[in-house]
Amino acid sequence: MAVPIPRGAAPSPGGSTNRAGLAVVAVVPFIAALAFLYWGFFFLRDLQADRVLVVVLAIIWGVGGMVLLFTTANFFVEQLPITWTQRLTPIIFVGPAVAMLIWALAIPTIRTFILSLYDSAGLKFVGLTNYVAVLQDPAILSVLRNNLLWIVFGTSFTVGAGLLIAVFADRSSYESAAKAFIFMPMAISFVGAGVIWNFVYAAKPVDAPQIGLLNAIWVSLFHGQPQAWTASFPPWNNFFLIVIVIWLQTGYSMVLFSAAIKGIPSELLEAARVDGANEVRIFLSIMIPTIMGTIITVTTTVIIFTLKIFDVVWVMTGGNYDTSVIATEFYRQFFTYNNNGYGATIAVILMIAVIPVMVYNLRQFAKREVF
Repeated sequence: MAVPIPRGAAPSPGGSTNRAGLAVVAVVPFIAALAFLYWGFFFLRDLQADRVLVVVLAIIWGVGGMVLLFTTANFFVEQLPITWTQRLTPIIFVGPAVAMLIWALAIPTIRTFILSLYDSAGLKFVGLTNYVAVLQDPAILSVLRNNLLWIVFGTSFTVGAGLLIAVFADRSSYESAAKAFIFMPMAISFVGAGVIWNFVYAAKPVDAPQIGLLNAIWVSLFHGQPQAWTASFPPWNNFFLIVIVIWLQTGYSMVLFSAAIKGIPSELLEAARVDGANEVRIFLSIMIPTIMGTIITVTTTVIIFTLKIFDVVWVMTGGNYDTSVIATEFYRQFFTYNNNGYGATIAVILMIAVIPVMVYNLRQFAKREVF
């Protein structure tokens, strides 16, 4: 009859030896999985075959390889002593994601900062000269002004329109249809939206039919001259571009606000109405404070987006006509003029501008226990 081992007793030396032996054996498939992923990358990169076949093989390699890697790594960790198993199991599951973030975000950020300290060819160290040049460049000041316009007006109208539509649609009998109609532009890419709105703003000579919707209205109803709206009236022409992003992003903010509003207890709203509060007072004193966490989240998200805006500006104007923003100026300096140090400096400034908004957002999440 086997004698039970008392709880808390130390494992026998033989058990530890067994686990050590199993760990040595289990590390072999783990190393084999790493080798398979490493070899598969170069094999697929150099494979001369039909693209469809390469894509299928890449999916099998990527998905299957990651499953194999996690399985073998988990099996290896389970063979280690209990203490090491508890320490290493979280690393096995979180480690690859952290490694990918470091590889895709942290390392490029460090390299971009280092490049910003060199000249246009990226060979001669010039220190902070590029930063001084950027901050003294009148063109960059114009770019920063345009980004400020995007932040103030793009964010305000996107958040405001989304909130009002969510409130009104919540009381409509056509709520689903209205929300689907407003949300529909979210399915369009920013490049596609730029192409669509190029037709809206298109201008033809006075004696030609106006195919642009805005000019057709302007000429037919107001008897004005056709205007190249995105190329005229700088810096006010930026507003014609901002309208596009408002059109695209209002559906996003509306959906989040609508979900938050539906989470407000109906008893609270009914009690306020019984006490004689009108709808405006209910909106300002109950709805807004209750969904303030969602408002902050949507606002900071849209601010970050408008700071990084690129697609719409590039498709509509290419950054010309005094519509350039930080991202388009970076692209032009780095890829068009090959001014590597200067372009990297603009990218670093963009990153610095985004960081405070992200930190504020995360702090608000922590205060409101969103995580």
